[in-house]
Order: sequence, then structure tokens, then C-alpha cells
Amino acid sequence: MTNTFHRVGNGPHPVLVLHGWFGDAHSFEQIEPWLNGRAFSYVFMDYRGYGGMQKTRGTYTIDEIASDALALADTLGFHDFSLIGHSMGGMAIERIATRAPDRVRGLVAVAPVPCGGISYDVETRRFLEDAAEHVGNRRTIIDRSTGGRLPSSWVEWKTEYSVTHSSQEAFAAYFHAWADTDFSDEIVGWPPVKVLVGEHDPTFNAGLMAKTYLRRYPYATVEILKNAGHYPMNETPLALAIAIESYLADTTTVVNTHLAAAR
Repeated sequence: MTNTFHRVGNGPHPVLVLHGWFGDAHSFEQIEPWLNGRAFSYVFMDYRGYGGMQKTRGTYTIDEIASDALALADTLGFHDFSLIGHSMGGMAIERIATRAPDRVRGLVAVAPVPCGGISYDVETRRFLEDAAEHVGNRRTIIDRSTGGRLPSSWVEWKTEYSVTHSSQEAFAAYFHAWADTDFSDEIVGWPPVKVLVGEHDPTFNAGLMAKTYLRRYPYATVEILKNAGHYPMNETPLALAIAIESYLADTTTVVNTHLAAAR
């Protein structure tokens, strides 16, 4: 089985892009026209239960996402590649890096869930669990995660997108996947990582990344995106595009230095 995907660009540097809990393979659509297709080949993949895979059932785990992504890379003939992951997808790209460290050139984690998961109080956890069945909960989560500062019409659009582009079964299961998964003891400090967080994101912010990514990866840096919350691909697409591509262009030097030191 090959997960559904679409490709932007045919450049020599392959990049797999993994979406978040409220998205699918088209979550980054607003930045796609501005990506450098001559330098990079971006492949945007659906998870089981999302987008074109909405009717495909699975175990809905971070490990399953990682296995499917590696299988897709094999199908496309990508021996080594970079990874971009948003939110839940940020945890998934870390998992891929632990599974195939020799194939991953670098990570770009956008408002990511760290590899140790997130601990919530009982009330918050129940609210998030109930979002699978209650559209109002999804609406509130989206509004809060962007700082309560965006037009209500956008919040409604994002909510409806989530409902229509994911199965309820998958959405429910993936909450437990990203909140409760912990493979932090498997992190070896490689590859290089660029973490991008929105200044209005109340949870997945610079403080959390300092306690997680910056402690686990010696080649990690954190950049705060102004005027963005948890969804910079929607809120500040041009700023996100240049932050991603400037970093991906720089990883070649870091990778070559690391490989030379390892010899």
C-alpha cells in the first residue's frame, strides 16, 4: 500500500512533509506556490484516516506514520531526504529519524509535538479527547491555539476542514498517539533540527522547545515566527516558506561537517 500524496517541484533535494492533527496532505497548500521546485522535491503525504486515505483504516500510531513515510520514500526512490512536520507531524518526523538516521538530512519541526508527548490535566485531556465527536471542541482548540486573534470565519473554515478531511475514528486515535507516545530515550542528537513556533501559540512555544528539542539535539535552533499561532502555513505562509527553505539550504554544510567528523 502506498499512501496518497502530491508532489511540488522536481529538484534534487527530496523533502517529505507530514501534516498535523487538524490537517491532511493539503494543509500546506498556501505556501506551495512559493516553494523552490528547482532546488527541492516536496512530497506531501496523507496519513491513514486522512485526506485521500480517509477510508483506509490502520493502527493510527506515530510508528505507523513513520513506517508509511519510509515506505513512500522507498517507492519514490529517495535514499536520503529532509523532513518537515507540523504539530503531530513534528513528532512523526522525529520518529522517522530514530528509525532511519542514516537517511535523514535534517528536520524542520513546525509548532511540533515533542517526542516525549504532552501531559495534560484531567479536564483538558477530556476536552481534547471529546473533540473527535464534538465540533465545538475543535473550534475552541483552533481558536485558543492561535491566540484567539483570528477571524471567526477562518476558525470555522479550519474546523470544517478538519471534520471533512479526517475520519472520526482516526482523529480520536491520533490524539492518544501524539499525547501519550514517548520515545525520547531513543534520541541520539542527530540530525540537525530547525524548530519554528508561532509567537501566539500558547502551548507549542519557545519555552516548551527549550525544554525538549534544545536539550536533545546539539544542532537544534528555535525561531519564533511573528504574527503566527499554531498554524503558520495559514497565518504567515510567506514567512514560513522562507524560514523552511533558508534552513534546508543550510543543512548541507552541517551534514557534511558531521559526516567528516564521524570518519
